Amino acid sequence: MELLFSDVFVKFLKKYRSIKKSIKMKVDMIAENSIALGEPLKGNFRGYYSCPVRKNFLIIYLYCKICRKKGDDKIVLCDECNTCSDDTIKFIDLGPHGHIYEKNIKI
Repeated sequence: MELLFSDVFVKFLKKYRSIKKSIKMKVDMIAENSIALGEPLKGNFRGYYSCPVRKNFLIIYLYCKICRKKGDDKIVLCDECNTCSDDTIKFIDLGPHGHIYEKNIKI
């Protein structure tokens, strides 16, 4: 499994240093079983998955295999889509629930 981290994800990982261990543990769990842990998102976030780290604190990610299988790659328009294998998980964003859903995700 290949894991990619967006600049936004890395930036907020530094910001939320106090729960860095919890975030890393959840990233490892997502890498092992991304579909079982994540909840598929809808609407403007179609193609993405969310996974809670703690109550009201989420990780947003893409799993390339499922994104392509569902045809969501035509909506998400990921820049690296042609160069990533199906076994790639892209960690896009993290933060409090309200903060995540207020902004438009851009890969």
